[in-house]
Amino acid sequence: MYSREELKQLKKEFWEGFGIYCSHVPALKRRKSKFMLYNTKMKGVEMKFDATRKGATVILEINLSNAKQRLEKYEQFVLHKATMEKQFPDGLIWDPAFIRECGTEVSRIYIEKNGIDLHRRIQWMEFYQFMSSEMLKLEKAFKVVKETME
Repeated sequence: MYSREELKQLKKEFWEGFGIYCSHVPALKRRKSKFMLYNTKMKGVEMKFDATRKGATVILEINLSNAKQRLEKYEQFVLHKATMEKQFPDGLIWDPAFIRECGTEVSRIYIEKNGIDLHRRIQWMEFYQFMSSEMLKLEKAFKVVKETME
């Protein structure tokens, strides 16, 4: 088991390593910022990574505080499900009412890779490869759909 401070350091090293990994990914080299993340230019829509002891997740999250507006935005994405999933042969996971650890309800569209553990440094490359490739695909799908939603 890790102490709180050791766990904090491990996560810091993980994310620094991910940054270094991304700086060597050809598709990311010419970009000003590596990933879109919070800069989607769509209110209440963010893209995120999550890395835990259970695996890696690449997420498109709709987090509008007004539940009705959030679900309406989510439904707009559902209308474009086929387009969103073109790049994902196994599909995406669609959750209109995902509960975060803090108890907040959001809508999520995501893909995950289970069976890898953040605490195992030997598996970090699997995290990095999965997260970078899947985020690039999710960003591409988002951009196509966003154009039709504006």
